[in-house]
Formats: sequence, C-alpha cells, structure tokens
Amino acid sequence: MQKLVVTVTCDSTMSYPSNPHNPTPRGVDAVAEEYVRAIDAGASICHLHGPYSVDAQIQADGTKLSDLDIPGWRRLRDGITSKCDAIIQYGIANGRFPQRKQLMAEQKPDMISTCFNAHDECFDYEPGREPVELYGLHSRDELMEYCEVTRALGVKIEVEAFHYGGVWNAMRMVEKGLMQTPVWVTFFLGWKGGCWTPPTTKAMVYMADHCPEGFVWNTSVMDPQQHWKVLSAAIMLGGHVRVGMEDNPFIEPGTYARTNAELVEKIVRISRDLGREVASADEARRICGLGERVTA
Repeated sequence: MQKLVVTVTCDSTMSYPSNPHNPTPRGVDAVAEEYVRAIDAGASICHLHGPYSVDAQIQADGTKLSDLDIPGWRRLRDGITSKCDAIIQYGIANGRFPQRKQLMAEQKPDMISTCFNAHDECFDYEPGREPVELYGLHSRDELMEYCEVTRALGVKIEVEAFHYGGVWNAMRMVEKGLMQTPVWVTFFLGWKGGCWTPPTTKAMVYMADHCPEGFVWNTSVMDPQQHWKVLSAAIMLGGHVRVGMEDNPFIEPGTYARTNAELVEKIVRISRDLGREVASADEARRICGLGERVTA
C-alpha cells in the first residue's frame, strides 16, 4: 500500500464562517504561516485559496463564481514555499477560467484543482446563515482546454469529482490522450448542492471501486459527524485524505480545532495507529505523478 498523502486546506470562510480560528481574516501572511505549520505536522499538499471575492448575484451568463486577486495568490504561495517543501495545489475551482489560466501561466503551481462536473454548491453548513451559492457548467470543451493548458505549462490537474460523472469526464480526457495517468482524483462527499454525494463510507467505496486503473483517489468529507470515520476508512482502503478548516474545522464534533496543524496531527496519528506511514512531499510527488518541484 502506498504511503498516505495528506492534503490540507486552511480557509473556512465560505464553509464555516463562524469558525473563530479561521486564519483568512488575519491576512495572507497569517494563512501562509498556518500552511507551514500544517506541513510540519505531516501534510504534503497545500490546497490554497488565495484572496478572492464571490459574485453577489448570478451573472448574465448564468454563472455565480469567484473573482481572484492574482498577486495575492503569489504572495501566499511564496510565503509557504520560502519556508518549507510542499506541493502547491491551487484551489477555488469555481474561479473564472481566464483568471485561472493567468494564474497557471504566471505562477505555475504544481497542481490546479479543476471541477470535472457542473459546479452547483450550496455552502449551507451553519444553521441560520445565508449560504454562499456557486454555479458554473464546466463543459467538456472547457475541460479539454484545461488539459491542453496544464500540459503545456507542466501543471497537474486535481480532478474534483462531486459525483461519479466527474470521474467519467476524466476517463474521457484520458481516452482522448489529453490527460496522462496517474490521474489524481478527489471524491467530494457531503458537499451540499445539486452535485451532492452522501458523506458515507459506502458512497466512497462505490466511487473508489469504479475508478479505472491509473486513477489515484483522495477523499474530502464535508460533514463533522462523519468526517473522521470516512477518512479512517479511506486510509484502510489505500486512498488518500484531505483535512483542514475548509472541510471540517472541528477536532471532534462541536469542538473547533485551534489550528489546521491540529487537524493534520490527528489524521497522521490515525494513519499510524492503523499501520500506514505518511508520505513526505517528495514521496507524494511520486505518488501523484508530479515531476520535480516547480519554481516561478
């Protein structure tokens, strides 16, 4: 069994805005320090949300997406890589495609998260709050262009699959010769909206069992009650895991973690208790199918 690759995602602004320990309101430098501590605790992939804003309403083209502060993303990336060795994965898959292409061309992250199904998210995780809602299509024409751009720039796609159709779209890109294996795919379980998949071990096993050869799977669980249970099952089944305040800011249900590093430490402890060692950044690069560390 491969060593465990741990991804950490530190920003809970959209998902859990009441989280008192969310580092994002303290600024980019504070978020970078949070990632560095999480890498020191055992994570190897940093799923980044650089500065962004969300459309206030649905736009004329039917989308409701994010606007990215591109210089702020570089500052966050550099604040991490200047202090530790980590795989940099640019998130905010709901960012507009032209801005994301600019990010890749100018900053060349190791990976970029790309939603391989329609974006239909409802960040309704705190009762009584008006949820952030996001909409976008991500047609196969767009996905093909993502594959072409990333291949030209040497950036690897993280396939975000909120349901199995996302895996099918990735299989389609591989069949067309537009994406190379190993494909790094993340199952998003319990993420509310029209692409919701239940946050259960059974749902995760269904998706894992139907991944073709050459797909390496990772799991994100947006449900505090099920989060640690499903991730523990993923570890035992040979998958990889994502933790952090975006997905689940609770070290146990009802108790906020003070830092993202605490969440990483917990999953590292669970993995080692189950007899599975955790991958370093270099080992994770080999597992993900990345080349040498990219600098820009």
